[in-house]
Formats: sequence, structure tokens, C-alpha cells
Amino acid sequence: REINRLPPPTYGGRHIVTMLPGVGAGRQMMEYVKEVFQAAYVPVDFEVIDDENAGESALTSIRRNGVGIKGHIPCLADTSSNVTLRSHLDLFVYLVHCKSYPNIRARGPDDLDIYVFRQNTEGEYAMLEHEPKPGIVESLKIITKDNTVRFARWAFEFAKREGRKKATVVHKANIMKLSDGLFLKTVLDVAKDYPEVEVNDMIIDNCCMQIVSKPKSFDVILTPNLYGNIVTNIICGLIGGPGLMSGQNYGDSCAVFEVASRHISFQDEKFVNPVAMLNASRNLLNHLKKDNHAELIKKAIRQTIVEDRIHTPDIGGTHSGAEMVESIKKHIK
Repeated sequence: REINRLPPPTYGGRHIVTMLPGVGAGRQMMEYVKEVFQAAYVPVDFEVIDDENAGESALTSIRRNGVGIKGHIPCLADTSSNVTLRSHLDLFVYLVHCKSYPNIRARGPDDLDIYVFRQNTEGEYAMLEHEPKPGIVESLKIITKDNTVRFARWAFEFAKREGRKKATVVHKANIMKLSDGLFLKTVLDVAKDYPEVEVNDMIIDNCCMQIVSKPKSFDVILTPNLYGNIVTNIICGLIGGPGLMSGQNYGDSCAVFEVASRHISFQDEKFVNPVAMLNASRNLLNHLKKDNHAELIKKAIRQTIVEDRIHTPDIGGTHSGAEMVESIKKHIK
């Protein structure tokens, strides 16, 4: 069946997007996004929530606008702000397109191209922990059939649209027979509606080994929450580090875009790699159906990295983030 989503609102032909700069170098990266959007004449205006203690106002803004882009925001809850945001906005799909760039310092092949889909609101990240007595902590892992069905259908619909041919379901059902067993069975049941996609399954520990030894054997990966975080960061290390990949959070009524890895340096403002956040902004434009603007920015990023070889230190260069952005803007114009 088709997945129906509410279109983001527009005002005078322009989209309003919530921007959460957060702390550290996230603020500088958001300025880079603004500069690149201005160079590309992108019809987007940002509602900037610049208060580190924004909390509910940030959630309200994203609900109203339907779309947001964020840096590192430590303020939404006593636990992880990312988990809180995803839970409150019901962002049940986390998507990372792990695509490598030639001519940069990397451990993996320069033509890697994997989509990782991670269930975004359940699993070990359900935030259900308690201490029944001192020295004993219990943590509940939640897997539900309904949430797994809509996650799997979203992922397979996307894979079908993108012409992907193979999907690997990653799990630990050999040990967690009920929770991961339910996830695996449910995804495999949904997969029967998509015969054009070949589906197999793999235990998480074997998956980690295969990603390192045979990364090109993967096309699409579907996984519960925690495993997806692990797999994404392994692939991130293969293609050159956390400064390149973007993360995409999707729900039925909202979408939020960010860098894919929490391990990007948010402290070194001068040399922070802007590409991950610029790729997040490009994903945002695709979500808003501004495909021409997204493609323009995508090509400018690739020309800067691959052809001009303007690299920040994290990918083997000596250039600053500002120098990289200036090159991207030059290619846009």
C-alpha cells in the first residue's frame, strides 16, 4: 500500500524549516547551511530556536513546520535529547545513506553505497530503566509488531522506489528469541509483499564482521534501534569518518535531519567538516520536493571533495570548514 504523508506547509511558495543549532560547532555548521542555501537561491526560511534550553518550544516548532534540521541539542530531557525528540515526534524511521567519496582518506572501497534503516523509537532506546534495589539495574527492550510493520513497510517502499535489489535484516534472534525474534519474523512477513527485493537475515556480530571484510555485499540493511547505531558507525569509519554522512529521521507527520554520527567533533569550529550537515540539508530539500536545488548542492559538494580535493583534516586534508564551503558556493554559482 502507499504510505501517506502530510505535505510540509509553505508560505508564499517558501518553506519554513525549524533550525536547532544546539551547542558547539553545530552553530557554525548551521551558518554554513544558510550560506549554501543563499548561494543556491533555495526557497526556504529558517525558524531558528537558538536557546539551549528550548525544550518544548523546539518540539512545537517542528510539529508546526513539519520539518527540521538540528545540531547537538543536550537540553530536551535528562536522558538523550535525540531519543526524546524521536519519541515525542514519533520519528520511527532512521535512514542513513552510506555512500563513499573517491580521493579521500578512507579504509573502505571508494564506491560503497548502502542504505541503513534503523527502527527509531523502540528496542534498548525505549528509555525504560529502573533500579529496583541498589546495585541492580533493569533495562527493558521493547519490540512491538505494529511499529515493526510500519517501519519495515516504509523501508521496503523506499528500497523499491530506489531500485534496490537486496535487503539484509540484522538481528540477534538466536539469543533474544522473543524480542529480536518478533522483529525478524515481522520484517520477513512484510517482505513477502515486495518480491522484487531479495531478503536475507544476519546476526549482528556476523554483520559487523562482514561489513568490515566484505562491505560491498550489502545493499539495504534493516535493523532494530541499537544495532543500527553500531552498524552505521562502523560504515562511517570505513568511508572516512563522521564528517560525511547525514542522518534522516522520518515519521508520518514530521521529518528531522542531522549528521549521522554523534562522534563528529562539535568543538573544533574552524576545522569541523561541514559536509555531513550539508548532506543533511540536501536530504531536507529532497523531502520538500526541491530536487533541483538538492542536486545542485550535491554536485557542488562532490566537485569540492573529489575533483578539487579540498579536505578538512578529518579526511586527510588541511583546509578549514570555511574554505570547503567557499568552494561549494563557487561551484553552485
